[in-house]
Amino acid sequence: MILRPLTGIRVIGLEQYMSAPYCTMLLADAGAEVIKIERPGRGDPRRSIPPFITDEQDQRVAGGFIGYNRNKKSLALNLRAEAGKKILRDLVKESDVVVENLRPGAMDKLQLGYNHLKGINPRLIYAAISGFGRLDGYTSSYAQRPAFDIVAEAMSGVMNLVGFADKPPSWTIYGMADVYTGMVTAYGVMLALFMRAQTGEGQFVDSAMLDNMLALNERMVTLYSFTGESPSRGRMKHLYPRGAFECQDGYLALNIPDDIQWGRLCQAIERVDLKDDPRTENGTARATNADFIRKIIVDWLADKTRTQAVALLEEQGVPSGPVYTAEDVFDDPHFAARNTLVTVDDPVAGPRKYARSPLHLSSAPEIPAEPAPQLGEHTQTILKDLLGYGDREIEQLQDQGVIEAQNSI
Repeated sequence: MILRPLTGIRVIGLEQYMSAPYCTMLLADAGAEVIKIERPGRGDPRRSIPPFITDEQDQRVAGGFIGYNRNKKSLALNLRAEAGKKILRDLVKESDVVVENLRPGAMDKLQLGYNHLKGINPRLIYAAISGFGRLDGYTSSYAQRPAFDIVAEAMSGVMNLVGFADKPPSWTIYGMADVYTGMVTAYGVMLALFMRAQTGEGQFVDSAMLDNMLALNERMVTLYSFTGESPSRGRMKHLYPRGAFECQDGYLALNIPDDIQWGRLCQAIERVDLKDDPRTENGTARATNADFIRKIIVDWLADKTRTQAVALLEEQGVPSGPVYTAEDVFDDPHFAARNTLVTVDDPVAGPRKYARSPLHLSSAPEIPAEPAPQLGEHTQTILKDLLGYGDREIEQLQDQGVIEAQNSI
């Protein structure tokens, strides 16, 4: 048996869209057995969100779904049916973790929330992802609101800082709050597993998207706490240069946070006179005279490619990097060396690259690369091999619409 960090841990994913599926994908990459619970007939809504690939047999898969659901098993189960609830309870008895991001209160209404399930399995860790938090004693009037990633970006102050002063606030990248929340929740599951090893008891892990994004926006919090000043989008008041600067073949990202780095940049662009120039001698002066500095940098870059500029800056110890497109990422040998684009061979989509879990552990093997499951692909094997249901019983459950199995018995 291949030993991975979470080998032997069984996770139930009551999940949809992005945040919880990303969390359980990280756990599955680490070796956990992840059983994804999906609604019969339609499954996770991301199965129906483009981009799509269709094979010669007219089978269709969605890129967003297969990108977040590798290394999992699919159990298509109707949780509104009493028989479906029983199956979930049976599964909870044999599992370690539940990760859930359904609408707040949905599982409690079905009598399948943490307070119901912990009586079945006191060692159960139940991680609940929501927009605004669900742990008793830490809820606000927002607790029952639904939320998508952009709501968390907006209310955490992140969105207010993205873009330009003369333009409306902007979102960052699609799904960032979901993905970051998935990572934080996976961390919370690890903490709870570590505590369980010491106490023998499970617990409720409360992961709120808004809390997570506010923690990510810690610089805004510290600045306001110390100065009473609310930062705004656009140029920083005490730091420059920072941003993207045009080269011959694209843009270069540059950040000069202090006078030491400024001196190195002056050396690299052969303008050592700017070190002591009153217009550029410190961060505040540089921010005030940003247009003056920007023209100097842009003129220096005008006859250089991104690669040439990075090399010259690196000689002086100035961190910089080209602003990559997706094509650039796929072409850069760095990502191949790091295996950050892992190849997964899907039966419909074929072999394609996906973003790998970011960490490498020296004593753990490479992450598995099993394709995302078809809807109900593992229903029968889970019911038979794990829960001990017989063929006739499974057939009846399928006839009643309680389950959906990819293949008939």
